[in-house]
Amino acid sequence: MTPQDTQAYRFGLPLLIVLSLLTPLTGTIRAAQKQAVDMGSASMTAVTHVATTAMPVVVQLTMTAQPGVVQRAPADSTPSVRHALRSPALPGQFKRPMMGLGSGILMDAQGHILTNHHVIQGATTITAILADKRVYPARVIGSDVKTDLAVLKIDAPEPLPYAIFGDSDKVEVGAWVVVIGHPQGLAETVTHGIISGKHRHGLSEANSYEDFLQTDAAMNPGNSGGPLLNLRAEVIGVNTTIVSQTGGFEGMGFAIPSNMALAVARALIASGKVERAWFGVEVHDVTHAEAQGLDLPAIHGVVVDAVVPGGPAAQGGLLPGDIVLAYQAQPIADINAFRNAVLATAVGQPVRVTLVRRGQPQQVTMTPEDGERVTQQALADFSARFGVAVRAISLEETSTYELAPHLGVTITQVQPTSVLGRLGFEAHDILLAINNHPLTGVESLAELTSALQPPQRLVILGLDHRSGETGVVQVELQE
Repeated sequence: MTPQDTQAYRFGLPLLIVLSLLTPLTGTIRAAQKQAVDMGSASMTAVTHVATTAMPVVVQLTMTAQPGVVQRAPADSTPSVRHALRSPALPGQFKRPMMGLGSGILMDAQGHILTNHHVIQGATTITAILADKRVYPARVIGSDVKTDLAVLKIDAPEPLPYAIFGDSDKVEVGAWVVVIGHPQGLAETVTHGIISGKHRHGLSEANSYEDFLQTDAAMNPGNSGGPLLNLRAEVIGVNTTIVSQTGGFEGMGFAIPSNMALAVARALIASGKVERAWFGVEVHDVTHAEAQGLDLPAIHGVVVDAVVPGGPAAQGGLLPGDIVLAYQAQPIADINAFRNAVLATAVGQPVRVTLVRRGQPQQVTMTPEDGERVTQQALADFSARFGVAVRAISLEETSTYELAPHLGVTITQVQPTSVLGRLGFEAHDILLAINNHPLTGVESLAELTSALQPPQRLVILGLDHRSGETGVVQVELQE
């Protein structure tokens, strides 16, 4: 055998071996490719099924607003800005009646429609266009800004098709989902993707109730209020917002879980409002240092900062410094979980709370009161103590002063000789924060001030309605 033959042999034998090994491997790859194609075809077939099944229950909503009504959120240049899915055609200040677009979900045969609060906010007329092109005027049954949900009603001569709602608690990350809506006025648009994450929060004002499902299924202005569906064509979420630098879809859409949405919707249908439990307690997230100091196995729970004297928490025995770890035997991860647990609590329903006090586990039972009644009383007390009356900030004021959505409360009346009157506050001025706590509505003002105990120094951040400038004043709270 020549050296050349040896060389050929040395190269030829491995080549034959490789070829023999590649033959079954190639078959495996082809089988895997075929399986992937089959799976893709199956998923597309499923999406088609969902679209066909759910399309009749998705409603296109058109809204008109009168001059002076603001329909846009203030611009924000930060990378993770939150954008409600509003129509970009809406200007900040209307000079004539203008039209906005959104989506909704038929909830029952009687014509109740679930959508977002921000879809119908400021609207003077609302029209619902069904999938079969029938058109009906819609009226507002109730709206809840804290969860960004609203229920409308149309009157049809015959029973209507309606959605089936799934259990959003059982949704798994990675599951396929479908979005149906009317983005940019393009009726009955279908997109699909997966669940990218669960329990997302911190995307809007601090006082709202957030537990979003995150998806990469495309959403754009006009999708708000439409359904997020699983492959069984069940509604598992109400599409509400995106996180984007541009205002267009960048792969991160968010939906209100169906379980939360249904609870709020049923309350709105029953009474036109959401009755919220109130305990009279302020909390913050457990820090790493606090968890280490108490030898907690994980950083979870909330720490009690203040307890309103005479409130349900105080009557139940909760004390400042307590660390709440569980609510009705369900673990509490953070403030958001605590807030959402309270949201699901009926007024008057005793609640068992598991906590750690000075390193020792304990349990207390509290019975919540009606939050709205407490808020009204707290606002009356605030008015008497500080000599001013307040209301929720308007959309027009939010836009004029370029404030974050729902930030601030507006002064409507001031007694000249009152505490705030002597400091120069006037009607139409805006209170933005107290002791570095943002005021995200009259409820948050009531919660903050109800826990104040004299003597205490308050630092108030206010906005002058004449100049638009902000400033800080200090007030000594007296008996």
